[in-house]
Amino acid sequence: MMAAPLRVLMAEDEQLAAEVLEEGLLDAGFEVLAAPDGEAALELASAGARFDVLLTDLRMPRLDGRELIARLRAGRPELPVVVMTGYPPDGGKGELHDGSAPLELLTKPIELARLVDAIRQVANHG
Repeated sequence: MMAAPLRVLMAEDEQLAAEVLEEGLLDAGFEVLAAPDGEAALELASAGARFDVLLTDLRMPRLDGRELIARLRAGRPELPVVVMTGYPPDGGKGELHDGSAPLELLTKPIELARLVDAIRQVANHG
């Protein structure tokens, strides 16, 4: 029996980037829930959308990635997260989470293969 595809909640405010990423992730066998910013991603989660991994940009309007991670992990402390950003924080990924759940930090531009690996890595961590 095939394992169910991983469901990725993706928060990315650059529409073109989001479309390219979504297409690549679908091709790689993931299911993707795309949100145009952190607030929309939070609304999807609050509405009961099921997802295995959060893929988020850091800099977004309305609600940034850092706050999105904090809010989602308040309810799901073990949620695996992949952060993609053109502006990595000075302290690296340690600045973005408390270390209790898997988190990968990728700097844009991101090769799709690297992203796919990172998502699988954090998802299998649990």
